[in-house]
Amino acid sequence: MSADVRPSSADDELQRLFGARLDALHASAAGSDPAPALVRALELRAFLALTEEQVARVRDRVHADTAPQRDMGELSADKLRVDAQWLQAALDARDGYRAALAELLRTMPAPAVFRPVRITQHRAVTTLPPTATPAITRTGSAATPGR
Repeated sequence: MSADVRPSSADDELQRLFGARLDALHASAAGSDPAPALVRALELRAFLALTEEQVARVRDRVHADTAPQRDMGELSADKLRVDAQWLQAALDARDGYRAALAELLRTMPAPAVFRPVRITQHRAVTTLPPTATPAITRTGSAATPGR
């Protein structure tokens, strides 16, 4: 997975269902004529990764603000209330993206459709003789039909 792709809780499931690593799935989705379900799944996965990162940021901020070594005088109920609202919003978004992704994966066509398949079309090459006219094997008049 490239450095600019955030991890998500859906990564293992997507890789299992589509039968390829995330970087290969992204390459397939960026190629010509990508499967619509793959494009949607990766789009939802990106939104999920972003909201999971937001959840982690708010969680880490609350943990830092309420750490045992922090001075109790620095603790602010108003700040914690705002963080709780932000956390709730991020969790709601995460749950929505997880539900949408689960529904898409449940209803999409069989994953075999998305596995990369290389099709090589073989061509038969023959060389015709210099003249393509049939040789006359006997001389004489042709037989008349019906005789």
